[in-house]
Amino acid sequence: MAARFLIAALVLTLGVHAPAWAQEDLPLEPEPVPLSTDASAQTRSSRLERLYASLASAKTPDDAKRFEASIDQIWNESGSPTADLLAERAVELVTGDDQAGALELLHEALEVKPDYAEGWNKRATLFFLRGDYVSAMSSLREALRHEPRHYGAWAGLGKILQQTGDEKRALDAYRRALAIHPHLEGLRDDADKLADKLRGETL
Repeated sequence: MAARFLIAALVLTLGVHAPAWAQEDLPLEPEPVPLSTDASAQTRSSRLERLYASLASAKTPDDAKRFEASIDQIWNESGSPTADLLAERAVELVTGDDQAGALELLHEALEVKPDYAEGWNKRATLFFLRGDYVSAMSSLREALRHEPRHYGAWAGLGKILQQTGDEKRALDAYRRALAIHPHLEGLRDDADKLADKLRGETL
C-alpha cells in the first residue's frame, strides 16, 4: 500500500549506517502549495477530507485500515494517466530489483505531474535504498508540500531522522503522522519508545 511503501523499505534497511547529515536545514513544516480551483481536484480534496476525518476517529485498527486503503487509492491517482502508468511501472521495476530504472520512471512521472505527492514519496524510498539520504529527505519534503497529511511520508521522515540521530525531530514527525493516522501500524510503539528515551535523557 502507498502509505507503507517508504516505511517498509526503511524498516528493512535500518541496520545500514547513515551519515550524519541531519543537522542540515531541513524544516519539518513544508510550505504548502495553493489549492487548485479545478473541479475534479476539489472533489478529490473533499473525499480526502472526509477520509482523513474518519481515519483520525477510527475506533479500531481494522476500521483504520479500511480508510487507509481508500486514501492510498486516491494518493496513487495522480490525475495524469501517463504519470500513473509510469509510477506503476516503477513499482514493478523495484520488485525486479531495478532501482535505477524505477527512479528514472518516477522522474518522468514527476516531470509530467510535479504535484504528485505519492510519486515524491516513492522517489524518496528509492533514494533511501540507494544511500542518497539527502535526496530522500528532499523528496519527502516535496511529498509533504503537496500533501501535508501524507502520514506515510511523515513516518518515513521520522525513521530517517531517528536513524541519523536527530531524535527530537524524529519524534515530532512520528507525532504528526499519528495525529493523522492514530492506528498507523507499529508507529505508536516506536514513538512511545523514543519519547521514553528522550524523557530519560532530560531527567
